[in-house]
Amino acid sequence: MDASDIADRLAEPYGDFSATLAAWAEAQPDAIALRDETGALTWAEMADRIERIAARLVEDGLERGQAVAILGASSIPYALVFLAAVRAGGVAAPLTTSASADQLKEMARDSGADHIFIARAKLTEMGEDCFSRLTKIVLDEEIDAWMAPAGTRAPDFTPERGDPFNIIYSSGTTGTPKGIVHSHGMRWTQFAAPAASPVDKGMPVRALASTPLYSNTTMRAFLAPLLAGGSVRIMGKFDAARWLDHAQADRTTLTMLVPVQYQRLMDADELDDADLSALRLKFCTSAPFSPALKHEVLARMPGALVEIYSMTEGGVVCLLPAHEFPDKLHTVGRPALGSELKVLNDEDREVPPGAAGHLVGRSGTMMNGYHNRPEQTREGYWTDPETGDVWQRMGDIGRVDEDGFVELVGRAKDMIISGGFNIYPVDLETELEKEAGVAEAAVIGVPSRKWGETPVGFVRLTREGASTDMILAAVNARLGKTQRLAQLHAIEQMPRSHIGKLLKTDLREEAERRGLPD
Repeated sequence: MDASDIADRLAEPYGDFSATLAAWAEAQPDAIALRDETGALTWAEMADRIERIAARLVEDGLERGQAVAILGASSIPYALVFLAAVRAGGVAAPLTTSASADQLKEMARDSGADHIFIARAKLTEMGEDCFSRLTKIVLDEEIDAWMAPAGTRAPDFTPERGDPFNIIYSSGTTGTPKGIVHSHGMRWTQFAAPAASPVDKGMPVRALASTPLYSNTTMRAFLAPLLAGGSVRIMGKFDAARWLDHAQADRTTLTMLVPVQYQRLMDADELDDADLSALRLKFCTSAPFSPALKHEVLARMPGALVEIYSMTEGGVVCLLPAHEFPDKLHTVGRPALGSELKVLNDEDREVPPGAAGHLVGRSGTMMNGYHNRPEQTREGYWTDPETGDVWQRMGDIGRVDEDGFVELVGRAKDMIISGGFNIYPVDLETELEKEAGVAEAAVIGVPSRKWGETPVGFVRLTREGASTDMILAAVNARLGKTQRLAQLHAIEQMPRSHIGKLLKTDLREEAERRGLPD
């Protein structure tokens, strides 16, 4: 089977992910498949290791649909275990390294895994007695000796469309993160056709994955390029200068970055001298991407820039080809082919065009549900009373403009209700960022005896001596009476998660430390 035959296979409505990788390995055995800081593997070498790890997992009693837990920094061994778990008929369950020890233990228990592949650094941090119930294999030390002998093949496994492919644990900052289950059908729908497109156009697929492999964000730069028969460079930790070195050396054509990473590249002294001429396609997702930053990325980095709006849980997928719509950079684009969107009011009724409301969506990339949490799964859905169709609640408030582009107003949980009026933080943040000297702004709601809630702002300033009092006065003069900020604080860095999401819970705690308004 040659490359064109495999590309034709990707155009099918459903296919076998692992069988497709095996076909690529047969068609191009000597091409590079994976790179990391320690070396590289050809497609033949990657395929052999996937089979050997999968075979050992089955020999050790892995059952169909059972999870295989993985914990540590991203690396080639990490990627191999992820792919081997799927090949063996199991479920890849990458655990969030930024979680607490107690959260990690609960995630491992919740997943139902009997095996955990753990990096030495993480095992040292947590102690040798962690995960005592599980079989522990040290990723960066024991994997080669642990896997089955060279040439061993795993038993045949043909996945059904609904079989679980992976469990991605949410990045919640409190409690135990929820396990979001994706099926084989969902992953094929999500990545096969987009992955085939660069092949059809003759674009070499050399991807640079610099977000963690436990994040759903990374799958766009990991799973999709491999389905396309490309190569993937895996970074264990993002560093702007090192990213630029890799992009030049590898002649990277495709990447996925979150907004904070784009900002760090824009701030890097090395950017303007870097040869990024091979870069053809840049994705961005996971956190608000400011219009100003989109504009700067378009001006200073070559290739197309596509923002993706969706959830790990699924729902609507919106795409903004920013290079094609420079006048729509304040939006997250329009629903992609096969995606549908509705905007609902607080009573779950559709609102008129242009009005803000709660977003619900559906597409072919919906999750199977939250692992072991049927009630929370149901809570995340909205059922159309007229048709019975099930939609995913996106958790965001937004509006749709006359051209069908979606503008996000804010997270539903972050909406401020002050004196009975709805205040959307993004409107206030936009006004703050218009002020000279403000690099970044965030607005939260805090308790108020007089109003129930009242907005408080935080700004990261671009120059010393900038006055928050003057900024506050100028912005409040432009805002309506119900929107005005009660306080404005300067902050050195906005608190963010591992993939750049703003942690408003941390800002609320900071507001309390600084003293809430009367």
